[in-house]
Amino acid sequence: MPFQNITGNKFGQAGIPTSVAVLYTVPPNTRSYLKDIDIANNTPGDIKVTVYLVPAGVSSPDPLSNVLVPNVTVPHYGQYQWTGTQIIADGDTIQMVASAIGCTINASGGEAV
Repeated sequence: MPFQNITGNKFGQAGIPTSVAVLYTVPPNTRSYLKDIDIANNTPGDIKVTVYLVPAGVSSPDPLSNVLVPNVTVPHYGQYQWTGTQIIADGDTIQMVASAIGCTINASGGEAV
Protein backbone atom coordinates (compact mmCIF):
# COMPACT_ATOMS: atom_id res chain seq x y z
CA MET A 1 0.00 0.00 0.00
CA PRO A 2 1.50 3.39 -0.94
CA PHE A 3 1.65 6.10 1.69
CA GLN A 4 0.70 9.46 0.17
CA ASN A 5 -0.06 11.92 2.96
CA ILE A 6 2.57 12.85 5.54
CA THR A 7 1.51 14.93 8.52
CA GLY A 8 3.85 16.38 11.15
CA ASN A 9 3.11 15.02 14.59
CA LYS A 10 4.22 15.26 18.20
CA PHE A 11 4.62 11.64 19.26
CA GLY A 12 4.70 12.38 22.94
CA GLN A 13 5.69 14.64 25.80
CA ALA A 14 6.11 13.04 29.21
CA GLY A 15 8.16 12.56 32.31
CA ILE A 16 10.48 9.57 31.90
CA PRO A 17 9.80 6.91 34.56
CA THR A 18 12.29 4.58 36.24
CA SER A 19 10.63 1.52 34.73
CA VAL A 20 10.19 1.03 30.99
CA ALA A 21 7.09 2.80 29.62
CA VAL A 22 5.58 3.41 26.19
CA LEU A 23 5.71 6.97 24.88
CA TYR A 24 4.11 6.35 21.46
CA THR A 25 2.50 3.55 19.48
CA VAL A 26 2.26 3.82 15.69
CA PRO A 27 -1.45 3.72 14.71
CA PRO A 28 -2.82 0.98 12.41
CA ASN A 29 -2.21 1.43 8.68
CA THR A 30 0.35 4.14 9.39
CA ARG A 31 4.07 4.47 8.99
CA SER A 32 5.76 7.02 11.24
CA TYR A 33 8.99 8.93 10.75
CA LEU A 34 10.77 9.73 13.99
CA LYS A 35 12.88 12.86 13.48
CA ASP A 36 13.69 14.42 16.86
CA ILE A 37 13.94 13.47 20.51
CA ASP A 38 14.66 16.13 23.12
CA ILE A 39 15.31 15.13 26.72
CA ALA A 40 15.61 17.71 29.49
CA ASN A 41 16.88 17.12 33.03
CA ASN A 42 15.50 19.56 35.59
CA THR A 43 17.34 18.19 38.62
CA PRO A 44 20.70 18.89 40.32
CA GLY A 45 21.96 15.37 39.48
CA ASP A 46 22.91 13.61 36.25
CA ILE A 47 20.36 11.05 34.97
CA LYS A 48 20.89 8.19 32.51
CA VAL A 49 18.17 7.65 29.89
CA THR A 50 17.56 4.90 27.33
CA VAL A 51 15.07 5.10 24.45
CA TYR A 52 13.98 1.99 22.53
CA LEU A 53 12.23 1.36 19.20
CA VAL A 54 10.28 -1.82 19.82
CA PRO A 55 8.67 -3.89 17.03
CA ALA A 56 4.94 -4.57 16.98
CA GLY A 57 3.90 -7.54 19.09
CA VAL A 58 6.86 -7.22 21.48
CA SER A 59 5.93 -5.90 24.91
CA SER A 60 9.38 -5.47 26.48
CA PRO A 61 12.40 -3.96 24.73
CA ASP A 62 15.47 -6.08 24.07
CA PRO A 63 18.51 -4.11 25.27
CA LEU A 64 20.64 -5.83 22.62
CA SER A 65 18.48 -5.08 19.58
CA ASN A 66 15.91 -2.32 20.26
CA VAL A 67 18.06 0.55 21.59
CA LEU A 68 18.00 3.91 19.79
CA VAL A 69 19.40 6.14 22.55
CA PRO A 70 21.75 3.97 24.65
CA ASN A 71 21.95 4.86 28.34
CA VAL A 72 23.04 8.46 27.70
CA THR A 73 23.83 10.75 30.60
CA VAL A 74 21.66 13.85 30.62
CA PRO A 75 23.60 16.37 32.72
CA HIS A 76 22.03 18.17 35.67
CA TYR A 77 19.87 21.07 34.46
CA GLY A 78 20.91 20.05 30.94
CA GLN A 79 19.57 18.61 27.74
CA TYR A 80 20.20 15.78 25.28
CA GLN A 81 19.00 15.86 21.68
CA TRP A 82 18.78 13.04 19.14
CA THR A 83 18.13 13.99 15.52
CA GLY A 84 17.88 11.58 12.63
CA THR A 85 15.32 9.58 10.68
CA GLN A 86 13.87 6.29 11.81
CA ILE A 87 10.90 4.71 10.05
CA ILE A 88 8.63 2.84 12.42
CA ALA A 89 5.75 0.64 11.25
CA ASP A 90 2.20 0.25 12.54
CA GLY A 91 2.11 -1.25 16.01
CA ASP A 92 5.76 -0.41 16.77
CA THR A 93 6.40 1.57 19.95
CA ILE A 94 8.82 4.15 21.29
CA GLN A 95 9.67 3.16 24.86
CA MET A 96 11.82 4.89 27.49
CA VAL A 97 13.36 4.50 30.93
CA ALA A 98 15.51 6.66 33.22
CA SER A 99 17.81 5.94 36.15
CA ALA A 100 15.95 8.52 38.29
CA ILE A 101 12.91 10.78 38.15
CA GLY A 102 13.47 14.28 36.75
CA CYS A 103 13.77 14.05 32.95
CA THR A 104 11.11 14.91 30.38
CA ILE A 105 11.01 13.77 26.78
CA ASN A 106 9.55 15.32 23.63
CA ALA A 107 9.50 13.26 20.45
CA SER A 108 8.29 14.39 17.04
CA GLY A 109 8.24 13.44 13.40
CA GLY A 110 5.60 12.63 10.82
CA GLU A 111 2.91 10.07 10.11
CA ALA A 112 2.22 8.72 6.63
CA VAL A 113 -1.17 7.21 5.86
